[in-house]
This record gives sequence, C-alpha cells and structure tokens, in this order.
Amino acid sequence: MFFIQMAGFPGAGKSTLAREIGKRTGAVVIDHDVVKSALLHSINENTLEPNLAGKISYNIDWSLIEAQLSHGNSVVFDSPCFYKEMIEKGTQLAEKYEASYKYVECILNDYNQINERLRNRNRMISQIKETNQEMFNYGLHNSKKPLNHKCLQVNTNLPIENYIDEVIHYILERNYEITR
Repeated sequence: MFFIQMAGFPGAGKSTLAREIGKRTGAVVIDHDVVKSALLHSINENTLEPNLAGKISYNIDWSLIEAQLSHGNSVVFDSPCFYKEMIEKGTQLAEKYEASYKYVECILNDYNQINERLRNRNRMISQIKETNQEMFNYGLHNSKKPLNHKCLQVNTNLPIENYIDEVIHYILERNYEITR
C-alpha cells in the first residue's frame, strides 16, 4: 500500500499523471479540484471566501484519504503542495496506516505552455484560467517537499509515455529515508 502526494503548478500535468497512476496500480485518486469545485458549486462560488473554501476542501480531502488508507487502499492525492502542513499530514497518515509515502512533483518550466494548457483544458470552477509570470515563478519554486523521503520530479513537458515507467518504478520501490 502506498500514499502518493502529487505536487506542481496548476497545468503542469498532475491530474493526467495521477489518473494514469491510478489506472496502472489500482490506487484511489483524490482530486482536490473535484472536491473544491463541488463545494463551490453547492454553495454558489461567490458566497464563500476562496481561502475558506480551500481550507474546507482540504479537510474533506484528508478525510477521504484517511478513509481510503484505513481500508487498505493505495491513494494518490492530486493537489499542488504549497503548504508544509500538507507534507506533515501526508507523512503522518502514511505512517499511521503503514503506507509507503511517495512524493511526485510535476515540473513544466515553460510559462507559455502552462498558460496554453490552462486556457485549453476543461476547467472546473475551482481552477485558474491562466497565470501571470510572478505567480508562475512563485509556484515553480515553492512546492513544499518532505525532508526524510525520496522525491521524484518529472518533466511533464514530455509525453507521459516518456516518464510513466520511471514513476511506476519509483512508486513500487521500497521506501527509505534520506539522510541529509
């Protein structure tokens, strides 16, 4: 059993990769955008402050993740990872349920390509339509990473066929702590 914490800027390919991991491994994919969009749709997106909607959505996400892990299911958490609390919660849940903790960061270091993807996807109400250079640079360099776990970064500018086997190998390898 494993718990994968996805990371990366919106539009970098996290959801595409998370879904493929789920297909290949049978893991349950918890998509933060689905949860947050459902919440916003249910209450009228303009009546709830975005930060509060995000906080409530993350609480729902973590409850779903814990429920799945408690049933012995592997889980992929499809969400950017911009807060250290996400690493703390993810590693604690993995340890609690004796799941192998994995961290996969999708990197697309191309501002124009990110915006192209953001503009052309089937967008949920919780997702951004496009970004600016400042937000992109911040997001590209501010994913939070676990200190005591091996992390995998993948170049998602390439077709998924170029890196999916490496990702699956990383997920299935024995988890070990890294000393720094």
